[in-house]
Amino acid sequence: MAAAKPTLTDSLSFCLAQLTAAAGEGLRGGKDTATNETPLGRALLALRTRHVKAAGGIERFRARGGLRPLLALLRRAAAVGPAPSQAGPSSAPSSVESATFAGPAPSPGPAPSAASSSAPSPPARLRKTLDLALSILANCCTEGACRAEVRRLGGILPLVTILQCVKTDSIQNRTARALGNLAMEPESCGDIHSAGAVPLLVENLTACQDSQCLQSVVRALRNLADSPQHRLALAQQGAVRPLAELLAAAPDPALTLALVRALLELSRGCSRACAEQLSLGGGLGPLVSLASHPKKAVREATILILANLCAQGLVRPALGNAGGVDVLLGELRRRRGPSGAGPASQQPLVRAVCLLCREAINRARLRDAGGLELLMGLLRDPRASAWHPRVVAALVGFLYDTGALGRLQALGLVPLLAGQLCGDAGDEEEEGREAASWDFPEERTPDRAEAGSFRSLRSWLISEGYAAGPGDISPDWSPERCPLTPPPPEPAELTSSALGPTSLRTPRTLRTPGRSPAAASEEPWGREGPALLLLSRFSQAPDPSGALVTGPALCGLLAYVTGSPGPPSPRALRILARLTCNPACLEAFVRSYGAALLRAWLVLGVAPDDWPSLRARPARRQHRELGEMLLQNLTVQAESPFGVGALTHLLLSGSPEDRVACALTLPFICRKPSLWRRLLLDQGGLRLLLSALTRPAPHPLFLFFAADSLSCLQGLVSPTVIPVLPPPIPLDLDSPSPCLYERLLGPAPIPAPDLHFLLDSGLRLPAQRAASATASPFFRALLAGSFAEAQMDLVPLRGLSPSAAWPILHHLHGCRGCGAALRPIPPPGQPLLGSEAEEALEAAGRFLLPGLEEELEEAVGHIHLGPHGGPESVSEVFRLGRPRLVAHCARWTLGPGQCPRKRALALVGLVEAAGEEAGPLTEALLAVVMGVELGAKGSSLDC
Repeated sequence: MAAAKPTLTDSLSFCLAQLTAAAGEGLRGGKDTATNETPLGRALLALRTRHVKAAGGIERFRARGGLRPLLALLRRAAAVGPAPSQAGPSSAPSSVESATFAGPAPSPGPAPSAASSSAPSPPARLRKTLDLALSILANCCTEGACRAEVRRLGGILPLVTILQCVKTDSIQNRTARALGNLAMEPESCGDIHSAGAVPLLVENLTACQDSQCLQSVVRALRNLADSPQHRLALAQQGAVRPLAELLAAAPDPALTLALVRALLELSRGCSRACAEQLSLGGGLGPLVSLASHPKKAVREATILILANLCAQGLVRPALGNAGGVDVLLGELRRRRGPSGAGPASQQPLVRAVCLLCREAINRARLRDAGGLELLMGLLRDPRASAWHPRVVAALVGFLYDTGALGRLQALGLVPLLAGQLCGDAGDEEEEGREAASWDFPEERTPDRAEAGSFRSLRSWLISEGYAAGPGDISPDWSPERCPLTPPPPEPAELTSSALGPTSLRTPRTLRTPGRSPAAASEEPWGREGPALLLLSRFSQAPDPSGALVTGPALCGLLAYVTGSPGPPSPRALRILARLTCNPACLEAFVRSYGAALLRAWLVLGVAPDDWPSLRARPARRQHRELGEMLLQNLTVQAESPFGVGALTHLLLSGSPEDRVACALTLPFICRKPSLWRRLLLDQGGLRLLLSALTRPAPHPLFLFFAADSLSCLQGLVSPTVIPVLPPPIPLDLDSPSPCLYERLLGPAPIPAPDLHFLLDSGLRLPAQRAASATASPFFRALLAGSFAEAQMDLVPLRGLSPSAAWPILHHLHGCRGCGAALRPIPPPGQPLLGSEAEEALEAAGRFLLPGLEEELEEAVGHIHLGPHGGPESVSEVFRLGRPRLVAHCARWTLGPGQCPRKRALALVGLVEAAGEEAGPLTEALLAVVMGVELGAKGSSLDC
């Protein structure tokens, strides 16, 4: 087949020459009789269909300088086009001011076609030239370099002029398409706004009925909404309402997609004007219906539009009436499901749902649709921690909804709120003024005019006789003249001048939901404000113990009070005071070890995180005073008739865990001797507590609480029972007693030894037979009896090291307090089990030397339980298993003035050392608490 014959239009140079000639000479030109077309028309057609659409064609067209004559041609075409009014062809606008057009108000009904009567149609040849030229320009503007070149050559103003003057659907379509492409550049977008194109595009929305043209116009408006300033300008120029009206008219699918995409851009950072126009245009119902559209792009864009609209309080009630609450909740639930999207896609929906909680009608819908469970799921999700402050602030809206509060409490809100008090989540994002609850709409009064509410108030005052006439009421009382945030009146002022100017000022200020302006000025409202407000509401229930008097809730409140960098909110202190003053919470404070926790955290300065590590935060004076006040409140409840009955029932008839908790708590909250003696001593509460020490701990701080409780109980007993403690043997290391054994160790001993003891190591130790036989029944039988050793001068002593034998030889020769007993004792920090001290104690018992045993035990106590000893030494001494040392360990642990942390650490070590054999430890602690000597005659420890 023969190749097609080449034509002149196949050459880009020919087409550009024709375009340049037409731009310089105008649109006149002869017609080619063979093709019935002008050379310009053929060149434009070839440029659009072949040259521009070819690969790299747009770049070649721009590089060859085609944009300049193309724009010049459009300027000439716009100049000869018909004007939209009675002006002649030569009166086309030539500046930005002449291109500006206010645009008619949108009408609900369909507008007649633009080609009918609004303006005469341009000639066919001119229309075709414009169509081709605009199509080429729109195609070229799909590339960034061409867009920049068109802007540099001033091509925006001719397009706006054509948009104003040539009211033909095809030309309007291509012009809007070109403007939409140019608007993809921020600089061009600003120039298009400045040229006045927006009112003309808005006019086309109501005047045009062609779907393709409408899609191009809608796309242009969408691209022009590239910044908050431009979106606000579009809304203020009425661009939103026609879009909403078109959407309500159920257009074809392509136009529907274009409309929702445009509304999505316009509703970002939704302004008041945008929300008003969308609502007045009847777009809320169609948007809710489109949320279930089968096409994913339409569906997702619609849901985001609904979420954006929630930023405006004026539209939220209507949005809820249209079914938006169920739509947003369902979508958020779907995205949070196993196959849902990531957290980034959930953020606008979470914000929208939280904003919907600001109106009562939407809160009711949200509660009925399962929104409370969804919000609680967000609070439990650590991945959603950035949204937790917003969710908590949203739940404040349910502050006076008893049913919702009960449901939230059952879902576990209180522990989550307590955790929010000291969490690491950021502050709640500030919303605009328009996002405030529409349950209290702000009055908008015109300038220099009396507000309607002021006129109503003035009429009521005159009708009730409070004012004789309008002149008696100052215009300064009008809300528009009041300061934005007036200071709250004092109670005295309210009672003395009920009708004074202060009481007549009623402006509504922007505030957090659920808070009054007076409360805002009285209470510091920080990040923890919403959580504290909800906790305060829960604490006002008749019996809040099940929710608030628990370990997590109390720990959260105390962590906030003690860890706040500044003064804590007074609301938190009131919550704690309210709980401790409520009789219904007494048993809960006992069962949960709440009273012990208050004392440890506030009075002693030991938090759960500080135990058992040695780091301690200093107990501040205000924290200590707060703790003492709260414990005093609990004391008042415990010593009341109701409290006595509750504690008695708990100790005698409660579960084993409750009985132990009651016995541990009683020393903290009972000051009446008759009460604590009856419960702890007569009815066995003390023994019950001591027997629980070696069982699994029911609380992380149980042993700390127990050590503190035993110490407090000892303080209660000590004024009435004088302790009978064994007098310690003095061990004065600075001035020891004279040593009687040293005389036998010199080169010329006086008197001379008549006996030597042979140790396993081969060491021979001199001794006096008579003194040794007198000191101990064992040596009397050995050295003066019928044994063979009685006739020997060298008597072997098996199983003794030199260090262990040293104090024995000194004791046999009458040394008391010479310091020999200190020689086998290791320094603090070294183990006693297996040491020479244990060997010496065992030998003293084997050789029937009780005085030496006591002296060695006192030496062990002096070194390991003295000023240089620590809690870790107590368990080492206890492991020796000597009764006197066990008692000494108990006295060291519960001694007055002991550091609470060291006392608790010592008790932990004692419990670990005792193991399953807890009897000696229990008896020793009991003896110390009761102030009696363990094993003393006549002492009774039946408690």
